[in-house]
Amino acid sequence: MPRYKLTVAYDGTDFVGWQKQEPPDPDAPAPAPGEEPKRLQLRTVQHVLEQTVRQVVREQVVLTGASRTDSGVHANGQVAAFTSEPDPSKGVGWPIERGTANLVKAINSKLPRDILVHSAEVVADDFNPIGDAIEKEYCYTMVSGAVRPLWDRRFVFHTWYDLDATRMQRAADLMVGEHDFKCFAQINHGRKTTVRTIYRCAIEQPEASKFVIRVSGNGFLYNMVRIIAGTLMDVGRGKIEPEAVREMIASGDRRKAGVTLPPMGLRLEWIRYRGDEQ
Repeated sequence: MPRYKLTVAYDGTDFVGWQKQEPPDPDAPAPAPGEEPKRLQLRTVQHVLEQTVRQVVREQVVLTGASRTDSGVHANGQVAAFTSEPDPSKGVGWPIERGTANLVKAINSKLPRDILVHSAEVVADDFNPIGDAIEKEYCYTMVSGAVRPLWDRRFVFHTWYDLDATRMQRAADLMVGEHDFKCFAQINHGRKTTVRTIYRCAIEQPEASKFVIRVSGNGFLYNMVRIIAGTLMDVGRGKIEPEAVREMIASGDRRKAGVTLPPMGLRLEWIRYRGDEQ
């Protein structure tokens, strides 16, 4: 029973996130006693990709993803995995000898244009895309100034304020290390602990008005990167001082950090596993 790891990219604009969602249909008649209510299948990346993989391998595989990106969030290096049970007599499954390159071609030929599988590889039977991840990197891109973006508006956040990258980097440096990031988490985040380790938080400025915030760590809380980005934006515009980050972290008070920026500027860049080349 080969297990396959897929590296996936997608434009999250027209998805309601990665994770499958099947809420009750509000327009359906009330169910009879003992019956389940009729449910809607929302357009999620997991559902669309899983249905496509099932069509290709002709079996009801279950696709598990590494990161539950929110509605409107993009990915360049999402990781998903499924296990196939080939049965040549029934013509189902994807035997290893058919090759991972052919698997990628077959899946991509049937996917909508806002999802793309970069690669596939055979992994251990117990590979867990969530639990085995040791590092992830997200980036948040914003454009500042009087001219709002047009052609890449689905992938960047625009702010009218001019930003100072040097100030932003001073604040970003204070986020590196193991901290309790409660102040940078959405309230009711649902996690047992808010302690995380940030390995890198860097501000890149590829153009005068474009700022890319890159954050890598061993894990992230709900909306954590978008709140970090909002905080760094406030630092860059001069609303708060860079050194205020220390007080935010020490307080654990969500109200002391910046706003949660919209999802369109956020992208999951990559996920690293033990044994991956650095």
